[in-house]
Amino acid sequence: MNSALNPKPPVVQIDKLWSVFRTNGVDALVHKDLDLTIEQGELLSIVGGSGSGKTVLLRQILGLETPKRGTVTVLGRPASELGRAGAASRVGMLFQHGALFSAFTVLENIAFPLRELHTLPDDLVRDAAMVKLQMVGLDPAHANKMPADLSGGMIKRVALARALIMDPPLLLLDEPTAGLDPDRSDAFCTLLRTLHRELGLTVVMVTHDLDTIYEISTRVAVVAEKRVIANAPPKDVIALDHPFARQFFLGGRGLRAMELLRAQPDAVYKDNP
Repeated sequence: MNSALNPKPPVVQIDKLWSVFRTNGVDALVHKDLDLTIEQGELLSIVGGSGSGKTVLLRQILGLETPKRGTVTVLGRPASELGRAGAASRVGMLFQHGALFSAFTVLENIAFPLRELHTLPDDLVRDAAMVKLQMVGLDPAHANKMPADLSGGMIKRVALARALIMDPPLLLLDEPTAGLDPDRSDAFCTLLRTLHRELGLTVVMVTHDLDTIYEISTRVAVVAEKRVIANAPPKDVIALDHPFARQFFLGGRGLRAMELLRAQPDAVYKDNP
């Protein structure tokens, strides 16, 4: 059968989304008629100004929040169903600060979603957690350490291993390189790029880090004016004639990334479909 006649359905489909939050008795409209389509295998970065609702989008994709209007469909089902048991087998989430359980060891943190199923023997759960520990580039010797003993980069890797323990096809990342120095940020980006390719993941990340965007994104969704004003490869988004886009991509904080892009026109993630 001709695959062109039967394209793969989007991993995420957001249609006419309205997000409203009530603060001190006043409704604040965050998104209005926002549309966003995320295809299989993409590594999409979501950018936007403060208060534009970037993390809100991740929470709605994860099914943790319900929109005022519109629909959010994830892997062919309403995102609201992700709040039920088994969500971790479909969507993995890496929170900005890792959100590790401070009283659990590294291995216990990684194993937690799998152990919560109560369907596998402890030795199999432990083996699976050890595999994920090594998959994110950590030595088995770290398995019994506590989160307080880890560096910021190691915390990110442990949290990533936990997000992947159920082998979900969709991975959500909230500011994955925030708080990391340039070397650790580059190493984490390399890890994400490798996992994205080798595991066939669809990855959606919220980030303000331009170097990360240019290094690994296949597409960038720009949120402004309560909607997605562009969803395109990084090099195309740079040329967007919009006040936020000009400030974000061409302002002083973007000079280093722009220099990289001019020096290496193909520097954008080479697996860009």
